[in-house]
Amino acid sequence: MAIFVIASLVSLYTKQYQLAAISLMLFGFLFWSHFKHGSVLMASKYFKNSDYDSAEKYLNEINNPEILTKTRRGFYEFMRANIALKRENYEAAEHHFQLASRFPLGGKNDKAFVLIHLANLALRKKDSTRVLAYTEKAKELATSSRAIEIITNIEKEAKKLAN
Repeated sequence: MAIFVIASLVSLYTKQYQLAAISLMLFGFLFWSHFKHGSVLMASKYFKNSDYDSAEKYLNEINNPEILTKTRRGFYEFMRANIALKRENYEAAEHHFQLASRFPLGGKNDKAFVLIHLANLALRKKDSTRVLAYTEKAKELATSSRAIEIITNIEKEAKKLAN
């Protein structure tokens, strides 16, 4: 961003107003992009490699996740939820999974796995009605055989719990 500011100042000094305007527009785009996309991409790199401490460090750099774009916010909440789940902080995990379910993710199957996690957390609380509601919605979105198998197992556990 500093390069664009310097380039615009040099362009103004040499009376190249079009180049100055382009440099300022590129600076503005980078500035906007920094706040709308944040460090979610860097965090996802570490998250995929199961380096949750580094991923959380990059996620903590985002001061205001509400201003992220919808797709970035979905991945932000998804990663936060999984990190909380790995650390056995189930309340925070449920909160972040519920937020992630409201935003677009990679595809229908990814959204189904968010709902599966929510169903699993509701099962942990022994709330069979919420479990069945989450699994019904997850069934509509699930495309992989693994997701369908997990949903079936959760439904069996919920029915045992209800009886």
